[in-house]
Amino acid sequence: MNQTLGARLSPDLTGANVEDAGEHNRAVVLRCIHRQAPISRAEIARRTGFTKPAIARIVDRLLDEGLIMEARRRHGLRGQPAIELEINPDACFAIGINIDRDHLTILAVDAVGNVRARVHHEKRFILPAEFLQLTADAISHFQRSRLIDDARLAGIGLAMPDWLGEISLLGKPDTYQEWTSFDVRAALENLTQHPVFIENEANAAALAELDYGLGAESSSFFYIAINACPGGGLVLDGNGHRGAMGLSGEIGWLPIADDRDEKAHKVQLLGEIFSLFFLYDFLARHGVEVSVPHDLLTLDAQGRRLVSQWLKEMSAHLAVAVKHIGMIVDPDAVLVGGRLPIRIVDELLRYVHEHLDAEDTNLPSLHRASLGEDASAMGAAVMPMAAALMLASADAAQRTRSPLKNMDRLNN
Repeated sequence: MNQTLGARLSPDLTGANVEDAGEHNRAVVLRCIHRQAPISRAEIARRTGFTKPAIARIVDRLLDEGLIMEARRRHGLRGQPAIELEINPDACFAIGINIDRDHLTILAVDAVGNVRARVHHEKRFILPAEFLQLTADAISHFQRSRLIDDARLAGIGLAMPDWLGEISLLGKPDTYQEWTSFDVRAALENLTQHPVFIENEANAAALAELDYGLGAESSSFFYIAINACPGGGLVLDGNGHRGAMGLSGEIGWLPIADDRDEKAHKVQLLGEIFSLFFLYDFLARHGVEVSVPHDLLTLDAQGRRLVSQWLKEMSAHLAVAVKHIGMIVDPDAVLVGGRLPIRIVDELLRYVHEHLDAEDTNLPSLHRASLGEDASAMGAAVMPMAAALMLASADAAQRTRSPLKNMDRLNN
C-alpha cells in the first residue's frame, strides 16, 4: 500500500487509456474534496463538470478505500438534506522532518493536516550522525505510542536547506562540513521501508501553505522564509515551481544596495544581512544575548527597541525584494513566514508597507504566512501526503531528489 501511495501521481492524459482517465477523474474529485470540504456530491459535480452518476461511482470508491468520509447532512435547504464529504483524517499519515542550522523539528501529520505529534530540538549545527539518531528516535516514538497508523504511513518527507554544510555563516563549526558528503536520502531509506521525499525547506513551506494554508485563497504566491538563513519558495497556478536547477525562490542571492554610505555604493546579497542569525548578532553587539526565536519575545524595553531598529532597517530591503518579485514573477501575494515569531513578523510587515506604495495595483499583496514556525516540517509531511491524495502539488522528483550542490556551477 505504501509504495503505491507514494508513487501515485496525477497522470498525463496524452494518449491515455480508460484506466488512466479513470485515475485522473478520481484525482480530480479527491482534490476537489480536499480543497472545498465539506462538500456535497452535487457540488462536486458542478465544480468538476462530471456527471452525477460518474461522481457517485468515484465517491463510492473513495469511501470504500477510506480516503474520504461522510461528515454530516446539511440542513436548511429544500428537499433531502445533502450529505457532505470530507477527507478522512485517518486515511493516511506522514512524517515531516525539518533540519536547519539551528533546529530539528519532526512532525506526525494526518490527512487533513492535523499535527498528531511533534518532536523539536532547539540546537545549532546538528551533525549528520546526531540528526539520524534523533530522527530514528522520533519515528520510533510515534510508532510505539501509536500516534500514527504505520500501515497507513504514506511516507517520510525531509525539508532541508540546499548547501547545508557549504554556505559560510556566523558561528558555523568546521565539522559542519560533514553534511556535504552525507547521503541523507540513503540514510533515511535505511531507517524505513516507507517512501522518502526530499525538498528544499522554503519550497516545502510554500507547499504547506498551498495545501493547508493560504493556498485556499491564492494559487500563485512567493513565500519568504526568515530562518537561520533566508529562503524563498514559489508557487505558480497551484504548483510548486523549482526552476531548471531547482534554485527558484533563492531570495538570499538577491543583490541589495546599502544606502547607509552613499559614497561607498556598496551592494550586498540579502542573505548576507538578513536572517535570524544576523538579528541575534546585531543584538549581541548591543549587549543583548539571544540564541533562540522565543528569546525575542521575552526582551526588556531596550531589547525590544533594538529589535524594532533592526526590523526597520531590514524592512527597506524587504520592500525592494517585494517590488522585484512583483515585477518579475507577478504573483497574487507575497507571504512572509519562517521561524521569526508571529508578533515580530507582523511588526516587520508594518514597516515594509511603509516603503510600498499602497496605490500601486501592480504590487502583490503582502501577508504573514499562516502556518508559523513549523511550516517547513509541515511541508515535509505534505510531500508524501500530496502523493497519497493525488493533489496537484505532488511531485515525482521529490522521490529521487537529494539536497542540491550547485555552488560549483554557480561559481563557474
